[in-house]
Amino acid sequence: MTQMHDAQTAKVNGVDIAYRFDGPKDGRVLLVANSLMANGSMWDWNVPALADRYRVLRYDKRGHGQSGVIPGPYTIAQLADDAVGLLDALGIAKVHFMGLSIGGMIGQQLGARYPERVYSLSLCNTASEMPPRSLWQERFDIASTQGIAGLVDGTIKRWFTAPFIERSPDDIEKVRQMILATNVDGYMGCGSAVRDMAQSTMLLKIKTPTLVLSGEHDPACTVDQGTVLHRLIDGSKMVVLKDAAHLSNIEQPAAFNRTVREFIDSVDSQLK
Repeated sequence: MTQMHDAQTAKVNGVDIAYRFDGPKDGRVLLVANSLMANGSMWDWNVPALADRYRVLRYDKRGHGQSGVIPGPYTIAQLADDAVGLLDALGIAKVHFMGLSIGGMIGQQLGARYPERVYSLSLCNTASEMPPRSLWQERFDIASTQGIAGLVDGTIKRWFTAPFIERSPDDIEKVRQMILATNVDGYMGCGSAVRDMAQSTMLLKIKTPTLVLSGEHDPACTVDQGTVLHRLIDGSKMVVLKDAAHLSNIEQPAAFNRTVREFIDSVDSQLK
């Protein structure tokens, strides 16, 4: 499971973007956006819990998975424009949106800059700013000299709690292979977007119904960083998942799926 199976591609802003659909053709679309060093397969733990009702649209952001790589650095605004460009290419006017980590950063841009395109935002394990810059330089130096393999162990330790790593070797191995399949230039291009991001004031523009979901033990995008989103996004709801670190969708899939599903359903039931 290093890639999203049965992917198709669309040309978006000069890049081939890989995507796939699951769920009923007449269901409302739920667009999902992945974390850094991930591809659409990271949602294998979640899609079945959503695709009975929603038409789940997974995609690989530029530089990741089966999408094209062009020279970076990228910006979060550019990545958000890619998401909207994909919707345009597929003829989709409006979606529910769920994104994790950099995926949630893309969602913040959609809510602020493209409010007419989103019914709801589920912003998971994410933040509006990611200091310090030095941390990113260190990671980029490792990636340039050792490749993604030099980052994989540290990434796994940030993404999951120690007890989960110990008890779920199969899940961890799938994630490890997914990380290792990431293109170094794509990682650095998107990592630069996270490094350079400053979106807190942008959150004040978001009026879309929003769920902020954080993992209790997430060292990458902390509960405090989630709380900033919750405080600045008008009317947002915040949930903290217990016994979860950064990839809470994989570490606590039942709680994650139930929380997101209840939120999306509640918004969806209000729509005409």
